[in-house]
Amino acid sequence: MDSVLYGSLPKASSLTTGANFWTTKCRAHNYHASSYAPKASWHKWKFHKEYSVLRFRQSSLSHHYKGIGGGSTHQESNRRYVVKAASGQSFESEPQAFDQKSILDSVKNSLDAFYRFSRPHTVIGTALSIISVSLLAVEKLSDISPMFFTGVLEAVVAALFMNIYIVGLNQLSDVEIDKINKPYLPLASGEYSFGTGVTIVASFSVLSFWLCWIVGSWPLFWALFVSFVLGTAYSINVPLLRWKRFAVLAAMCILAVRAVIVQLAFFLHMQTHVYKRPAVFSRPLIFATAFMSFFSVVIALFKDIPDIEGDKIFGIQSFSVRLGQKRVFWICVSLLEIAYGVALMVGAASPCLWSKAITGAGHAVLASLLWYQAKSVDLNTKASITSFYMFIWKLFYAEYLLLPYVR
Repeated sequence: MDSVLYGSLPKASSLTTGANFWTTKCRAHNYHASSYAPKASWHKWKFHKEYSVLRFRQSSLSHHYKGIGGGSTHQESNRRYVVKAASGQSFESEPQAFDQKSILDSVKNSLDAFYRFSRPHTVIGTALSIISVSLLAVEKLSDISPMFFTGVLEAVVAALFMNIYIVGLNQLSDVEIDKINKPYLPLASGEYSFGTGVTIVASFSVLSFWLCWIVGSWPLFWALFVSFVLGTAYSINVPLLRWKRFAVLAAMCILAVRAVIVQLAFFLHMQTHVYKRPAVFSRPLIFATAFMSFFSVVIALFKDIPDIEGDKIFGIQSFSVRLGQKRVFWICVSLLEIAYGVALMVGAASPCLWSKAITGAGHAVLASLLWYQAKSVDLNTKASITSFYMFIWKLFYAEYLLLPYVR
């Protein structure tokens, strides 16, 4: 009877302890049954009760383990559904958010690299100079018309394209030098490959001439063409060129573009092409050309002061290398102070009271700021010299804000 009853129970490994307990109880029952027959009915009732309890426990345990192991209890199914839904939502949304962030970061980094590649201080200087010189061609209030703004926009966009060509070509020619002097530039830092730089430079030069051809302005064409030739001769490393190696030739290139070409060509673009007037050289135009000649020489000299270390290594005989940083620094400051003194005299001789007041006060303030900043420069620190060089560009911008008031 013991073997029959034991065999009728489910063979679940989880009930081993229960099965041993049951075997012991059955043996005890047989012993007592043979010894005490009158108690057989009582033991039979007890046996059925214990058997029922064991079956109930086994069923509950089996049901519990099935639920844990992947069974289909309602509570566990709901729990798994909620977990799955939540995890599915997170796995679906997180990559999407990550992709959007990656795209935004990529666009931001690309714009930042191009911003540094275009040398923004030269871009701002080019745009301001063209706008300022164009205003010198305005003779009466009615000249400020849609035709004026169209002519200025054509000149600015074409010149900015050429500006990017010139500064980009300079970086392509100076990759190894810039790794020492300007490691933050995209070509020097490796953000741009050499092929990428060539593509950008070639594209912007073509765009500049293409826009000029559409506009059909000869003064604009000559401004771009001369800038293209001098910018190429200044930077490109081929026999008889790379004029930046020679201090005088380098200064003459910058002087010709910044002082002469920008003033005369863009003034004539507005005067002859936009307004259809005969070419004239007014008093304000002559002053602007003379003053910017001083300023262009200063920029040509000063730009090499922070770069003396790399120029020495690669044999660039700039004035800073030949004369020393301190001497060139004070030559630049003195030239600018002389230019401001001449501007004060020109302003004082103006027949217009408002021109006399604005140009006189403006140049006096700029001269004072220059001297104050120059006294605080630490010539032993590259960061201090570079900061002052950027300050000179700010004075350059300010001068173009004053030029339209010279009458």
